[in-house]
Amino acid sequence: MSKETWTADVFENLFQQDPDPWNFESSPYEQKKLQRVLQCLPCSPIPFAVEFGCAIGVGTLALTQRCQRILAVDASETALTKARQRCQEYAEVSFIKAFLPSAYPVVDAAGCDLILISEILYFLSQTDIQKLAFQTTTSLKTIGHVLIVNWTGETDTPCTGDEAANCFIQACLTHDWVPDLSERGEGYRIDRLRHLSNHDENDVSSF
Repeated sequence: MSKETWTADVFENLFQQDPDPWNFESSPYEQKKLQRVLQCLPCSPIPFAVEFGCAIGVGTLALTQRCQRILAVDASETALTKARQRCQEYAEVSFIKAFLPSAYPVVDAAGCDLILISEILYFLSQTDIQKLAFQTTTSLKTIGHVLIVNWTGETDTPCTGDEAANCFIQACLTHDWVPDLSERGEGYRIDRLRHLSNHDENDVSSF
């Protein structure tokens, strides 16, 4: 398999051929995983969250239950069209087309409180994962969190889910961001990181 980052065209073509190529709307796996992701978020309300790889907005809509403001990002305009329609009643949600890490968006000068990176890291080369880790940690407030979700089954992507997660975490460690939660579900893993200076024990979910 190629170790190079998949191009933006790959994802645009996928969504043009199938409006829901990963069955976000109907898959029991996706629904169960999303429920667990929400449980692993820091305590509500989250003032400002950024979601990388929002696809058709199923997860974005769920995040509105927990977040006061959301910036959702995807590389596919076709996917973003559906995501915007799905979340059109929520003025606090905005969308932007960007391909990561080369077109990393300007998030907010004040920083964000949460970055969610779900099921996209393993589409990147290890070099690009490291770049994204640096960009992510510099976009977060020191009291913020980053949550990454990765498929752990077989894949033809540049990295396996475990390789991608471990590469991202190792890169974050060099910038003083450390895991405070790591768990494995059926077919996926969730890792949450915080800054070393963030020791508020109340700023976690109840499990």
